[in-house]
Formats: sequence, structure tokens, C-alpha cells
Amino acid sequence: MDQYDDYHGPDDYHRIEHAIEFLAQNFRNQPQLEDVAASVHLSKYHFLRLFKRWAGVTPTQFLHYLTVEYAKERLSANQSIFATAFDAGLSGPSRLHDLFVTFEAMTPGEHKRRGAGLEIAYGFHPTPFGACLLATTPRGICALRFAVPADREQTLMQLQAEWPGAQFVHRPAAGEPLVHRLFHRAHGQATPPFHLLLKGTNFQIQVWQALLAIPFGALASYQAVAAHITAPTAARAVGRAIAQNPIAYLIPCHRVITKVGAAHRYRWGTVKKQAMIGWEASRLHTGPLTRNVIPSESEESQAFVPDSLSLCSAE
Repeated sequence: MDQYDDYHGPDDYHRIEHAIEFLAQNFRNQPQLEDVAASVHLSKYHFLRLFKRWAGVTPTQFLHYLTVEYAKERLSANQSIFATAFDAGLSGPSRLHDLFVTFEAMTPGEHKRRGAGLEIAYGFHPTPFGACLLATTPRGICALRFAVPADREQTLMQLQAEWPGAQFVHRPAAGEPLVHRLFHRAHGQATPPFHLLLKGTNFQIQVWQALLAIPFGALASYQAVAAHITAPTAARAVGRAIAQNPIAYLIPCHRVITKVGAAHRYRWGTVKKQAMIGWEASRLHTGPLTRNVIPSESEESQAFVPDSLSLCSAE
């Protein structure tokens, strides 16, 4: 087993998200680990164990990846990496960590038909970031979006409104192997490419293609994305296109932040964006997770809250 095989119970992520939100609202008071654990109705010991099972690192280590300083450092370090990856991605499949992602865009004629004659198989699946709605067609994945249980019906209705002419079929089995490959595969394991079917304007497609070039665990600014699609003055338009990203995580819009190192608005919530950034950074810097999730005394007693969180200065 490896870092992706340790399944997280359905409540694990929600507790993690609530804990990050608690820190965002109370970091100026320098809350202790006991305070954060109490906010999700757990003891300090059980919260620390849950967090290590989810992230692979302690909360203190994880929160380092959410600081403004870390975000700025990654933006600076990743400028040349993003440029190289983007240039390579223009002529071939883009890489998502160990994964290859290819895509095709619907033609203007197909766009006008609004999915007529297309069968879309969908299902809700557990992920490390809560449940997701995954929708697939014979030509590729057309949607991946996150949803809490109370909003599942609304999430599905929104997707159906985007493809009013398509025939929707509830078929979770079609998406299960895709979700497993994306979130629970063995590190370094060779897998077939993910193929995406995209519906959008030429500008949106161009922006989404650029996002595919941002490597796992890397961060890029809106201005950097705009520059790499040769539209350096179009950062706001790039932001709007990113906000309309139809395929979460596979098209990694969560890796785009402001040039000052702050997490910007995210379609599925800024806290979820921060969780994704920290989760990827933890794996990037620590490698495969160990099976030992029993917290040590030193981990329980170490200082907890860093001086500044990029989450707290999100725009």
C-alpha cells in the first residue's frame, strides 16, 4: 500500500476542513492544538491521529504550507518550472503528477446542440476532499465537481442544465476506476491517460490547457497564467475562465493563487482550495506516507499555529 491507499472515512475530510476554517477565523488568538481539536469535537490525541492519517504530516507541518511566505516562495521557485511544463504541454499530453491528461474540445456545432445525442454517465464518489460528482461520456470526462451530501441534488441539476440535450444515466461504476486512479493509485504506477471532453469558448479552453501544465504541488499566479497564453493584461479574464473550470482537480485550478501569495476565491470554497494545496505539498515534500499514524509526545506538544496563514488574507 502507499500514500493513496489509506481510505479516509466520510467524516474525516469535513473535520479537516472545519479545523482549517477555525484556524482562519482564530489564528490571531494563537489557538492551541486542544482548541482546534475541540472545534471538531475530538480530543487532541484523536485529532492529531486523524490529521496524520489524512495528510501524512502533523498539523504544524501542514500549516507551514498554508503560510504566505511558503506561497510566495513556491510562486518564485515555480516560474521556470511552469514555463517549461507549459511549453512542453503545448505539443503533447499534460502531466498531473504521475498522470497524463489529454483533452478534446467540442466544436461550435456540437456546442450549439448542447449535448444532444450524448450519453453522460454520472455518480458520486468519495475523495480525500469530500464527495465528488464525476460525469463521463464515451469521449472522456466532462465534469468533476465537489458536493456535500445536502447539495448533491442541486449539483446534479446544475450539471444537467449545462448539458440540457444529453441523456443522463446514473452509473457510478463508470467513474469508480477513474476516481481510484486519480486519488488512490500507487505512487509511480503507470496508468492510462485521463481523457477530457471540454465545452467552452476558445479563450476558456486555452486557459484550461495552461492549467494542465502546472505540476503537482506547484503554484502559479493569475498573471503567470495570463502571460503564458500571451495575454499578459488579461489576468481578470483568466480568473473568470478559471472560475468556470468544469473538471476540478484534473484541471488544477486550485494551484492558481494571487501574486501576493493569497488563496483567491475557489468555486468549491477557499478552505477546500487550501486543503488541496497543503495536501499536495505534504506529499511533494515527504513522499509516500508511512503507515504509522500514532502521534508521538513531541508531535503533541510542539508549537502549533504559524505567524501568518495565506488563507487568512484570501481575497
